[in-house]
Amino acid sequence: MKKAVTKVVFPVAGLGTRFLPATKAIPKEMLPIADRPLIQYAVQEARQAGITDFIFVTGAMNRPILKAHFSDNPDLNSFLSDRGKTAELDLVAETEIKPEHLHFCSQDKPLGLGHAVWCAREFVAGEPFAVILPDDLISAEPGCLKQMMDVHTRFGGNVVAVENVAPDLTNRYGILDIASEDGPLVVARGLVEKPAPDKAPSTLSIIGRYILDDKVFDHLDKGVAGAGGEIQLTDAISATIGAGVPFHGLRFSGTRYDCGSMFGFVEANVAFGLKSSDRAAEVRAYLKNYLKSPV
Repeated sequence: MKKAVTKVVFPVAGLGTRFLPATKAIPKEMLPIADRPLIQYAVQEARQAGITDFIFVTGAMNRPILKAHFSDNPDLNSFLSDRGKTAELDLVAETEIKPEHLHFCSQDKPLGLGHAVWCAREFVAGEPFAVILPDDLISAEPGCLKQMMDVHTRFGGNVVAVENVAPDLTNRYGILDIASEDGPLVVARGLVEKPAPDKAPSTLSIIGRYILDDKVFDHLDKGVAGAGGEIQLTDAISATIGAGVPFHGLRFSGTRYDCGSMFGFVEANVAFGLKSSDRAAEVRAYLKNYLKSPV
């Protein structure tokens, strides 16, 4: 019987150098998209998919901030309650994760995504688990991870979210070597990390959502560096294919915003601002007027 996926790993130890100086003192994952920090969207997506335990792989700077954001704040709750701010109390309650389900571990050196996942091994070894990269903000209903959970329930193994990229961008992504396709579902015989365009087996790229069999640790434990001199998660996934673990890619239904780039960050703020139930009309009117004016 396939084990349920109840744990998610968030690799958030990066320094966010592309957003300096904003990220000098504020972790990139805490920068706001519309009315909430980027990391909160990732946690909400995981919760919708049935996740109950949340593991944050952090650096030295961001752990206290993340812990404060996702923990109970009695003083703030008391302040809001005394003033009858029930709507604000509800918003704060949405951020809270019970202490027994909130976990942290450290990645002391930037050795790659595979290394970040390996740092969380004590929390997830022995069972399948999810990985969410908060930089990839996905607007979808149901959420992207929930869509992937449905695939995992059917097939088990490794499941990744995928989308096509321009042929000249394959050297930025893990690219699938496709064995067969059935609608949005892809069976992969392998994958290649950041191949040159003329070496890429396809243009179907992995984006920041994974459901992984714990056999990935058989490879990650070896600490073998791959592309770019980093320990690549894609190499560990490839190794499990050779060990007979099923591997599927899902062309998810939804829109992805690359919030690791300034353009994607601005794009996401506009898109989520327009989704706001109480401010959408105001945002839309502002944008129309702004675009009429000379820059």
